Amino acid sequence: MAPPPVLPLAFSTPILHGEFGSYPAHGPRFALTLTMQALHIQRLRPKPEARPRDGLVPLAEVSGCGTLQSRTPSDTAAYFCVYTYPRGRRGGRRRTTRTFRADGAATYEENRAEAQRWATALMCLLRGVPLTGDQEITPELLPRRPRLLILVNPFGGRGLAWQRCMDHVVPMISEAGLSFNLIQTERQNHARELVQGLSLSEWEGIVTVSGDGLLYEVLNGLLDRPDWKDAVRMPIGVLPCGSGNALAGAVNHHGGFEPAVGVDLLLNCSLLLCRGGSHPLDLLSVTLASGSRCFSFLSVAWGFLSDVDIHSERFRALGSARFTLGAVLGLATLHTYRGRLSYLPATTEPALPIPGHSLPRAKSEIALAPTPAPTVTHSPLHRSVSDLPLPLPQPALASPGSPEPLPGLSLNGGGPELTGDWGGAGDAPLSPDPLLPSPPNSPKTAQLSPITEGPPEKPASSGFSPPTTSTPKASPWGPDDHLLPSLGSPLPADWVTIEGEFVLMLAILPSHLGADLVAAPHARFDDGVVHLCWVRSGISRAALLRILLAMEHGNHFSLGCPHLGYAAARAFRLEPLTPRGVLTVDGELVEYGPVQAQVHPSLATLLTGPAGQKQST
Repeated sequence: MAPPPVLPLAFSTPILHGEFGSYPAHGPRFALTLTMQALHIQRLRPKPEARPRDGLVPLAEVSGCGTLQSRTPSDTAAYFCVYTYPRGRRGGRRRTTRTFRADGAATYEENRAEAQRWATALMCLLRGVPLTGDQEITPELLPRRPRLLILVNPFGGRGLAWQRCMDHVVPMISEAGLSFNLIQTERQNHARELVQGLSLSEWEGIVTVSGDGLLYEVLNGLLDRPDWKDAVRMPIGVLPCGSGNALAGAVNHHGGFEPAVGVDLLLNCSLLLCRGGSHPLDLLSVTLASGSRCFSFLSVAWGFLSDVDIHSERFRALGSARFTLGAVLGLATLHTYRGRLSYLPATTEPALPIPGHSLPRAKSEIALAPTPAPTVTHSPLHRSVSDLPLPLPQPALASPGSPEPLPGLSLNGGGPELTGDWGGAGDAPLSPDPLLPSPPNSPKTAQLSPITEGPPEKPASSGFSPPTTSTPKASPWGPDDHLLPSLGSPLPADWVTIEGEFVLMLAILPSHLGADLVAAPHARFDDGVVHLCWVRSGISRAALLRILLAMEHGNHFSLGCPHLGYAAARAFRLEPLTPRGVLTVDGELVEYGPVQAQVHPSLATLLTGPAGQKQST
């Protein structure tokens, strides 16, 4: 057996160590040790554990923390609460609250200071602030908590996106102490209109809760502004609640988590968002036959894959299973398409992947009750989105601490959420104690500018309307495509051209084409190339099926299929020579005809959370 990996000394060196009691007061006592990677918990009394159960809490599973206090005047203890989402035996995540009693001092003020010191240190580590064992822990170490604009497509994920957002996303980011405003989009291109009129200085990020389509709108809205050079620097993020969650799958992989779908993928990506951190993101500038241009963060597809994507729209109620059904139908009626693919080879060819790599709680003994929750390091966003002068009614929510806090929720998961943690309905929860004061220069209110948008359109009568061609208007904004001649002009001599009959052609930037579909396993968010994959005609249905199944683990290149081709490129041109077909950009149907694209390295910024090593199941 191989020896376990040895962590660097900086990761295993204790930052804080101390003894805590539990809730209720007569429960066991624990020794806590906080390192850069985990919170270590060892029971001391009534009997020390030789092999502690649940004694290691990786920070990758922690969403946030808080300090609590008892309403009983005679209780001088303070409480330190950690919110975690460990994986269960069957692999799914479940919310767990670990609460520890700081009672080593004679006065509440001293115990409160100790609880806040631990909460501050843990929040610093979660936000990426490095700490050392001999460092004084003060509130000033914490960065300002980011203000996020969260856009939700209520029709995403078989119409479950809004409910999943309320059930999973909002509680977790509230526990993390993030400041956010939530807007529910109402129609196609609504998100694009919103970000075009956004005052960028008031936000630190825009997050979409949907599939890949909503982020496509946001990205193109940011690049369709006169100040696009500044706008495109706005960090963007995605929380998967759609049928196509390709970018979320790549973020999940980047974070070191095991492949996941559905709610598990949503919880993984939400945890990464709570941790903070971003990564440069390459974009594709795509010029269509009409001369219009759009920007892609994901893929351009033609042939089998685009056929499945668009023709399976009628099965949208099935969620991600629509693609499986669509693939089966596509294999039954397999088509070939004649075309010409030209590309400018990358200067450095990426290496192809190596095959195979891919407390139970007692009844309360003290009277405890909820009170308003803590702030972290700056005053929260004192405004709800419903205050913004939008022409249509906006189902919206503001983060805890705004004038109209979320119903039934308090910051860091306080309020009714905590009642359930203590067992019986007759138990009153601990009260969230103010964690950290706002910094001296923090404004008391954050005045937001209105979000402006174009003329309102009539909302769609259903979230399952048939797909329409997305033809973007020509825009003077965005970076120049210096590698591309005009569409239809001869290509330079250093380009490579292949022509023939194809089953599919895929140009992809990140690793994933779906939450569980790894099309380019060696791709990175900022490798500066577009990964071209194609399958030539003559392949059997069985061989194509083997490629699709192997793509779940990213092993399709190791099959040695002679019909499967690959190239890394800086730019490409696709010229369909078949009169009819389907062409998609980021899963959106676009006009059919010649198309060309160029990679713009690290043009955008993606909210990814910290990069991680593989998590075990």
